[in-house]
Amino acid sequence: MLSVITQSFILAIMALGIYITFKLLDFPDMSADGSYTLGGSVIAWSLVNGINPLLGTLIAFIAGMGAGFITGFLHVKLKITNLLSGILVMGMLYSINLRIMGKSNVPLFTYNHLFNSNWPSKICEALNIPLESGIKLCYLGLALFAFILCKVLLDLFFKTNLGYTIKGVGDNVQMIKSLGVDVGKMKILGLMISNGLIALSGALVAQFQGYSDVNMGVGTLVLGIASIIIGISLFTRFKFINETSAVLIGAFIYQCSVFYALNHGLLPTDLKLITSLILIVFLSIGGLKLGEKFNLKINSNKKVV
Repeated sequence: MLSVITQSFILAIMALGIYITFKLLDFPDMSADGSYTLGGSVIAWSLVNGINPLLGTLIAFIAGMGAGFITGFLHVKLKITNLLSGILVMGMLYSINLRIMGKSNVPLFTYNHLFNSNWPSKICEALNIPLESGIKLCYLGLALFAFILCKVLLDLFFKTNLGYTIKGVGDNVQMIKSLGVDVGKMKILGLMISNGLIALSGALVAQFQGYSDVNMGVGTLVLGIASIIIGISLFTRFKFINETSAVLIGAFIYQCSVFYALNHGLLPTDLKLITSLILIVFLSIGGLKLGEKFNLKINSNKKVV
């Protein structure tokens, strides 16, 4: 369970990135799968070439921002549809990731990285904690710190004028245009931040699982959307839980659901089936709640009349 929770925190960073495009910009960014793998490819290249893992993780984030820029450039400047722009970038990234890694799979067990270093054992010795469980708790704390840092910075950014403008692009494009704002630049910036977070998550997951694979990003977009739908459909009614926190809870519920299903007879090959069923359940719950609110509104209007 510690491993599941740790992975939930890391994948929640990716879900935050998809939240920006899917929920705020209303942009179906299909390049997410490629950007996630790009993060893993860049960190693998960095570790193989002896680059510090922190610096390598930062480079992965910047590389992801570059992928987001290309998607935005194709859509805004070359007038290619948003869906096709993401698909084109996703296809390009497959070849680019192979070029970066040099092969389809790069093991990272022998390299010193964020989830394979001496600092957890030193902490366990200092606090007299059992080594195996102590190391897992340290890695859990590292993943939690990474998520909180991304969440806090993102929340602060979206409280600035620039952040509100990006939100406005998804809500009401015509209003933002009437204010003299370049909508295209806002879309590109939003895509850069989104893909940067997705690549950061990919880099952390590659280090956590001990390898980078060219196909590790398959299903990333669905996983992120599942986390968003689960979190927002269940917890938006609670005012003390904002949407970025709801995304984390959604990622945790999704990971636990998959973990439970796989430990009760289902095979890893059934993962897509499990994901689809989970999405159907929570989409139905969200739809029922919306229907109840709509009916209440109609009834209240009748009473007023």
